[in-house]
Amino acid sequence: MMPLTMTKAGETVTIRRISGKDEVRLHLAELGFVVGSEVTVVNEIAGNLIVQVKQSRLALDKTMASRIMVD
Repeated sequence: MMPLTMTKAGETVTIRRISGKDEVRLHLAELGFVVGSEVTVVNEIAGNLIVQVKQSRLALDKTMASRIMVD
């Protein structure tokens, strides 16, 4: 497992664990970041990510992205 921040642009990975406080995990779940779902990194700029989850593209700062563990 590795944090989402280690993923390169164009890679598709599967979410394995989300760390952080309950409200952070709930917020990410509402955006579509749930264990078992696939995420594609569209672009990376200074550690911040643009990702595609389901049919949506979202921007995540590096702090939030580092809480999402993928493989």
